[in-house]
Amino acid sequence: MSRNERAAEIILTVIGLSSATILGLIILFIFSEGAPAFAKVGVWKLITGLKWAPGKNVFGILPMIAGSLAVTLGALVVGLPLGLGSAIYLSEFASKKTASLMKPTVELLAGIPSVVFGFIGLTALVPFIRDRLGGPGFSVLASSVVLGVMILPTMTSISYDALRAVPQSYREGMLAVGATPWQTVRMAVLPAARSGILAAGILSMGRAAGETMAVIMVAGNATIVPGSLLDPVRTMTSNIALEMGYAAGLHRSALFATGVVLFVVIGILNIVARAAVRGRGS
Repeated sequence: MSRNERAAEIILTVIGLSSATILGLIILFIFSEGAPAFAKVGVWKLITGLKWAPGKNVFGILPMIAGSLAVTLGALVVGLPLGLGSAIYLSEFASKKTASLMKPTVELLAGIPSVVFGFIGLTALVPFIRDRLGGPGFSVLASSVVLGVMILPTMTSISYDALRAVPQSYREGMLAVGATPWQTVRMAVLPAARSGILAAGILSMGRAAGETMAVIMVAGNATIVPGSLLDPVRTMTSNIALEMGYAAGLHRSALFATGVVLFVVIGILNIVARAAVRGRGS
């Protein structure tokens, strides 16, 4: 190995280790800051508590956990079919000219600030829900629709790349035995691109679960367990963003503990998603 190759290997190794080290330090910081709340309030009581009243030193984040799960799952229901359908159309059915025009247009959505999505949801979607479906308008449904649109660029772009990575011979083989274009996509292309589509879904889920500003504007921020799609809700990220600016002592530690729970919940969802796809592939 030449000196230049050795130097490049060392530099790349340091860069890789530095990224892992930074991630480890962030995790360590969050866990260390949240530890006092877990110790004083109790892990089980903090996670299953239904009341959040910092002024009375009562910290229960179950409503925020339920809110985050409801909003994230709602966003996936809205965004995943639309994103995957767009990717299939652009990859398999659209002309090259149409795909070259539409794909950058969809990806342009990723450059729009989240506060813009929140403002549109606040001025258009919330009144529509309130007038047509009932309730205050600020709700799980409004948050899910806004986040579903926000994850479209991620889902579409990564799924498109995964579909285009499938060898052309797969398509030609299916068409040669008399399959229709849709049968070719359903029976050959989609199974071959499953891992890439899974990655798109996981990244989209993380995007939805971690969004803050847009959710604050349309969710209603009520610390209750939502009973329907029309109920107001507060997510874990919203709870942290709304109160971290003035929190101190145990209250501040409880907000960091909320971040720890969010980190664990997203990790569990990722593991479950990967296990589900592996189970189907076996």
